[in-house]
Amino acid sequence: MKNKIKIRDEEYLLLGLCRLEFSNEQLNKIRSLVVVITDWNYFRNLANEHGVAALVWHNLEKHSLFPGIPEEVVTYLRSTLMISLSRNTFNTESMGEVLRLLNAENIKTVILKGLALENSVYGSSGLRQMSDVDILINREECIKARKILISNGYESLPVKSFFHNLIIGYSGKHLPSLIKSGTSVEIHHELFGGRKNLLTKLLYDSSYEVELKGEKTWFPQPQIFFLYLVKHLWLHEMNNESQLRLYTDLIVLIEKYNDEILNYNLLKYASKAGMSEILAWHLEPLRDMWSVSFPGWLNDFIDKWHNQDFINKFFFFLRSPKDNPPGDKAGFYRHILGDIPGLHRKFLYVLGDLFPSVSFMKNRYKCKSTWRVLLYYPHRLGKVLWLFRK
Repeated sequence: MKNKIKIRDEEYLLLGLCRLEFSNEQLNKIRSLVVVITDWNYFRNLANEHGVAALVWHNLEKHSLFPGIPEEVVTYLRSTLMISLSRNTFNTESMGEVLRLLNAENIKTVILKGLALENSVYGSSGLRQMSDVDILINREECIKARKILISNGYESLPVKSFFHNLIIGYSGKHLPSLIKSGTSVEIHHELFGGRKNLLTKLLYDSSYEVELKGEKTWFPQPQIFFLYLVKHLWLHEMNNESQLRLYTDLIVLIEKYNDEILNYNLLKYASKAGMSEILAWHLEPLRDMWSVSFPGWLNDFIDKWHNQDFINKFFFFLRSPKDNPPGDKAGFYRHILGDIPGLHRKFLYVLGDLFPSVSFMKNRYKCKSTWRVLLYYPHRLGKVLWLFRK
């Protein structure tokens, strides 16, 4: 980091525990922090808000760091791990059914994000907290896959509008969530943006085959997966939220697949996806806050793109990971629109935002009366201004 920003001991301790592998120096630093922490409730709450409480308990227990920590904090963290393990087991079982249905139709299914990470780098121990299941299916088959799951009892969240339904395979990164018996499945068809299809296809085609619950599936190759997770994290930050859980994913991937990720192809693929700056911005805290070691050429790349505003934002999110009012709604909206391929699809997307379904409007504005909800439609026209706002 170019400028030092003072952070609390509780925050330093949380950062230090967000990994799977530790050097002796790192462990000694953590031990020295444990004995000086004064606000364990703040530490516990922050671990929970960042989605890393289960991992924190695991690391504290593994390295015998509980002495001096209040029992109620230890109990809380352990309960989070038990809940996470139960949830992940449930999602894995449910995914077995999804794979059985899609494999029967020869639809290749690549598992993304939490479930892939839990089973590939976290050790299937509940350490990677997650809620839903994310899968990638090529654009040509994603609608077919959606229909298969719906015909087998999955219920779709509503599409915002008739116009959005016309471009359902091109707007956003995934189709509306499908829900059955407490499991939510998101079918992704694009990961890097509508004009950057190369890396989505590369991730899909280069994924490696594994078995999950007796069914064939695929996990992403580490380097492209790493870039996707960086892009995913950046989109969360554009929406004014971020979690250490998402930074930890990057750290544990590097810990396990260092050579496969940290080579010159990383910069080549980042450039192809138009995300060189984004990659550099997210590698800098890994280097400076977690002491992840990078080769000289990668350090030069990071320093070239140094952005103090991003670093300041990182520390803001460290203290306030969620529930922050969106900072730039117009910019985020234009980014989403820019990723939709084709002017006609962009036009339909904007129309859908201006004239969503009555059922969506009733839910959005908490109205029961159809006549009353009609009064809110003129309010939607304000989104047009987002297209031109600086």
